[in-house]
Amino acid sequence: MWLRLRQIALVAEKLAPVEEQLINVLGIKVCYRDPGVAHFGLENALFPIGNQLLEVVAPTQEKTAGGRYLERRGGDGGYMVITQCDNHAPRRRRVEELGIRIVGQFESGDFCNMQMHPKDTGGSFFEIDEQLGAGAHDADGPWEPAGPDWQAAKNTDRVTGIAAAEVQCDHPQTVADRWSEIAEIPLGEVDGQAALILENGTVRFVECTDGRPEGLGGIDVTTSDASAILSAADEIGLATSDNQIQLCGMRINLL
Repeated sequence: MWLRLRQIALVAEKLAPVEEQLINVLGIKVCYRDPGVAHFGLENALFPIGNQLLEVVAPTQEKTAGGRYLERRGGDGGYMVITQCDNHAPRRRRVEELGIRIVGQFESGDFCNMQMHPKDTGGSFFEIDEQLGAGAHDADGPWEPAGPDWQAAKNTDRVTGIAAAEVQCDHPQTVADRWSEIAEIPLGEVDGQAALILENGTVRFVECTDGRPEGLGGIDVTTSDASAILSAADEIGLATSDNQIQLCGMRINLL
């Protein structure tokens, strides 16, 4: 069984400013806005990055789960690490065996979704989904949450993929062990940090060093024009350093 890093979700107090920054800095385009998230008091936008997706959600009303998460983490930031599997049923059984609570799930006929409680996984929301149907397991195949034609919005002039997610934790090794147990993938190591090695990327587990609590603190993106990204970020006053920008409360490392 394989597991891919397929989608990263961010949460923002306001969608429009973050959407504008992503377009102007990373050069990516909106492929879909899911009307279904309105049920949860949210609005969203999804952007292809290569054959993966970046999503931003924002609350449109008070007392939403997304709003509570913003309060807990002190503002905009990472929200969910969303993976794609090739066989959902054994993944679901494994989560049940481990006694992990599921906070969100649905089956549409073409898509199976399983979102786990961050208090049980540690670190961040961890989601395991499976796309079904023709071409479902292709790297560039369909992905229901991103709409019926997400590939048409791909633009790789500046960014070409999401290589890693960085989950910051109070106890990184404990959380890494838990994610490894859930995913049934032995832990590896990246730059001395415990890491879950997926088919197309990694999830790193690091200490909380930015004054914020546990959560998805950063991502690594592969680039085709890092200098253009850094220049565009500088122009609109985003914090930058060598090969890193700060956007939506996230460290975005440029590879």
